[in-house]
Amino acid sequence: MRIGWPRRVSAQVLLVQLAINTGVVVLATGLFLAPLGSEIDDQAMSRALSIAQATAADPDIARQRVETRPSTTGPVQRQAERINRATGALYVVVLDTRGVRWSHPNPAEIGRHVSTDPGVALSGKEIRQIDTGTLGRSARAKVPLRDGHGKIVGAVSVGIAYESVRERLLGDVPGLLLTAGAALAVGVLAAVGVSRRLRRRTHGVAFADISALLDEREAMLHGIREGVVALDGHGRIRLVNDEAGRLLGLDADATGRDLNEVLPPGRTLDVLAGRVDGADLLTVTGSRVLLANRVTTRDGGAVVTLRDRTELELLGRELDSTHGLLDALRAQDHEQANRLHTLLGLLELGLYEQAMEFVAEITDADRASAEEVAERVRDPLLAALLVGKTAIAAERGVALRVSASTLLTDPVVDPRDLVTVLGNLIDNAVDAAAEGAQPARHHASEPCVEVDLRAEQDTAVLRVSDTGPGVPPEMREQIFAEGWSTKQDGRGPSGRGIGLALVRRLAERHGGMARVTARAGGGAVFTVVLPEALAPGGDHGDDAAADAGTGTSGEQLTAAGGE
Repeated sequence: MRIGWPRRVSAQVLLVQLAINTGVVVLATGLFLAPLGSEIDDQAMSRALSIAQATAADPDIARQRVETRPSTTGPVQRQAERINRATGALYVVVLDTRGVRWSHPNPAEIGRHVSTDPGVALSGKEIRQIDTGTLGRSARAKVPLRDGHGKIVGAVSVGIAYESVRERLLGDVPGLLLTAGAALAVGVLAAVGVSRRLRRRTHGVAFADISALLDEREAMLHGIREGVVALDGHGRIRLVNDEAGRLLGLDADATGRDLNEVLPPGRTLDVLAGRVDGADLLTVTGSRVLLANRVTTRDGGAVVTLRDRTELELLGRELDSTHGLLDALRAQDHEQANRLHTLLGLLELGLYEQAMEFVAEITDADRASAEEVAERVRDPLLAALLVGKTAIAAERGVALRVSASTLLTDPVVDPRDLVTVLGNLIDNAVDAAAEGAQPARHHASEPCVEVDLRAEQDTAVLRVSDTGPGVPPEMREQIFAEGWSTKQDGRGPSGRGIGLALVRRLAERHGGMARVTARAGGGAVFTVVLPEALAPGGDHGDDAAADAGTGTSGEQLTAAGGE
C-alpha cells in the first residue's frame, strides 16, 4: 500500500512539526558532539601538561637526574612510578638532554632514546599534542626539566591514554542522546497537542478545502442580497460585504476602522454596536428601512445581518392603502345603503319630487366635496389620498377636513414622498383623534383632523393637526426616533416606530424639517417642510393672490401650529 501525503491540515501540520523537531534535535546533537571531542582532547592535553609541569617542578627529580644513572631501580624511576600511580597517567617519562629515557612504565625502555622528537621541550618550550608513541596513541605534554640554577638538564613527558579520552566521550553520548530524546518527546507531545487543537478548530478539512471554502465564502458574502457586517471584540469592522456597504453607505476603507468612525450617531449605530437588544430590529438609514439582527461570536465580536425592508415597507403601506380603500368602500356602502333605504321610502310613499330632490342633493354634495379637493390639490395621488382618508376617518368617527387655505397646484417632483409623509401624518392624527374621542375623556366637540397643504415657490409645506391628547414637550423629539411608539398591537418593537422616523428622514433628505407642536385648545400639530419638492409650472398664481388674506408663508403656517 502506498503511503501518501495526508490531506487533513492537522495531519500535515503534525508531520511537519515532527520533522522539524527531529531535525532540530539531530542538528543540535551533532553540533554539540562535534566540539565535544575536541574539548575532551584539549582537557586531556591540559591535564597531561599540568602533571608534567608539577613533575618538572620537583627539585629532587632534576637533582637525581644529574647525580645518578638511568636505572630500572633508580630514584628517578621510582619517583616517576609514584607520580604515575597517583595521577593515573599512561606514562611519566623523564629524559636527559640527549633524549634518553630515565623512567618509563616499561622498564625495558629505560636507557633508550625516545620515539618522538624532544627538541621543542629541550629548547625550553612546552608542547601539547595528540601523538602515537611506543605505548600507543595518547594525549601528551612535554616540558623542560631545569636544575636549581635554571639550566635545562632534560625534559618531562607525560601521556594520557587516548582510549580513556574516547571512553569519556562515548560515556557522555548516552546522556546527551537521552536529553535529546526527552526534548524530542516533548516536541512530539506538543506537536500532537497542537495538531489535535488544530483538527478541532479546522473540523478536519484539507488545505485544498480551505482555499475552496475561502473562495466560496467570498462569493457567498458578496453575492447574497443581505448585508453582513463582522465586528471584532473592540468594535472594529472586520468584514463588510457589498450589500452592507450599499445599505450603510460604507466604502472599502471601512474595514479595520472603528464602527463609531464610519457611522453617524443614531439608532443604526446603536443596533450594530449592540446597545439595543432584540431580534429583527428596525432602523432607518437615509431613505432605507433596514431589518437588523446581531449575533455575538466567541471572541467577543459580533456578526450583524441587514435586510433591506424599504420595498417591503412600501408594499406594506400600499397594502394599508388598499385596506383603507376597502374601509372607505365599506363606509360608503353603509352610507349608500342608508341613502337607498331613504330613497325607497320616498318612492313607496309616492313622494316622487322629494325623491328627485334628495338624489340631486346627495349627488351634488359628493361631487362638490371631491371637486373641491381636486381643485385645491392638483396632484392626483395626493387628492386621492385625501378623499380616501376622509372616508376612513369618518368610519372611525373622526372628521377629516381640508383647510380652506390649502392650495397645492404646482407639479410634485416625487409624489410618492409626499404621499408617504402625508399618509403617515394623517394616520397618526386619526389614531390620536380617535383615542381622544373615547367616552372616558368626555369630549364635547367632535374629534377632527385638519390638513393644510401650501406651496412656497418650490417648497411644499404640510401641516396636520388633530384634537387628540397631544405630545408632551419632553417627548417631541423622541417620537421621531426609529423604533419608538406608544402603540401596542402585539407586533413588538420592531413593527412600530417607523412612520414618523421616515417622515423626518424624507424631510431631511429634501433639506427640510419635521416637527411637532401643540394645537390651541388641545391636540398636536405636525409640520413638515420639503424644499424643492415642487416643480415650477403650476397655475396657482392667481389663486394664491386670491387667498393672500389667509396667509401662505411657511412661517405663518408654523406659527399657526405653535404654542
